[in-house]
Amino acid sequence: MRKKCFLVGVVLLAAIGFAQAQDGDLHGAAGITYGTRYVWRGFEPFGSQTAIHPFVDLDLMGTGFGINVTAHRANSSGYEQNERWDYSLYYRNTLGEAGDEFATAYQLSYVYYNYPDLSSHTRQSADLQEINALMSWPNLLGVKGLVPRYCLVKLWASNSGSWVASGNPNGGSASGFAHIFMLDYALPVAGLTAETPEQTLNFHTELVYNDGVDPRPGGGYKDSDWTNFVMGVSTDFDLGNNLIFTPGLNYQITMEDNGDLGYYGKGVSPNHDIIWATFTVKYTF
Repeated sequence: MRKKCFLVGVVLLAAIGFAQAQDGDLHGAAGITYGTRYVWRGFEPFGSQTAIHPFVDLDLMGTGFGINVTAHRANSSGYEQNERWDYSLYYRNTLGEAGDEFATAYQLSYVYYNYPDLSSHTRQSADLQEINALMSWPNLLGVKGLVPRYCLVKLWASNSGSWVASGNPNGGSASGFAHIFMLDYALPVAGLTAETPEQTLNFHTELVYNDGVDPRPGGGYKDSDWTNFVMGVSTDFDLGNNLIFTPGLNYQITMEDNGDLGYYGKGVSPNHDIIWATFTVKYTF
């Protein structure tokens, strides 16, 4: 029943978005991502299996506030308890003048992570909550398109007695902080067609310091250390009619061997490097 309610909510949000966009009041995007793997915070919730991630993102009428709903579903059976819905409310704004060296773009977010196949009110609950602050400085380095970013994450369990909190049999907890340091570079290159004379390659890197956070159901990560470094590249292809196709390629260097695989268990070791591709199709309105 909870899954059906979530699906109805997503459909309603999308319908409202499409209707309001006709008057120019509400904008956003709806789409789906296919991944050859799913990597979240350095971990692989579905092991080596492929996954899909449908999403809806709404900009609430230019107020700076927005809503995002994203689902994560494995394309193979056996991972139902790891499937998750993310509900985000965020606020975006800037500090300083647009051309200033230290002008800062920021986004403050509250996220609720829900595991529908695990009860939200028992010890087996894996639901989590998060607040995060993402900041970027587009002019700081003086190179067009080269943007440093930093994200501070605070994660905690929704049920204090659950197996991602004090009830964890491994002794760990999902509660803690993470620090994510990022560097992005938008590189313009020649386009592939006459209709698209210029294409942009978006390079992304991030280095993660995990201060004891383990977001896996039943995980037991207890260390505080530099855990993973990610490199990726993606580009957008305009398909017309407000459709955008975005392929991406990512590589993660995993630096910390926790030694405790927790709930994900069989065949999912945190002590290895990962390469995966993503393919996103979205409709903007």
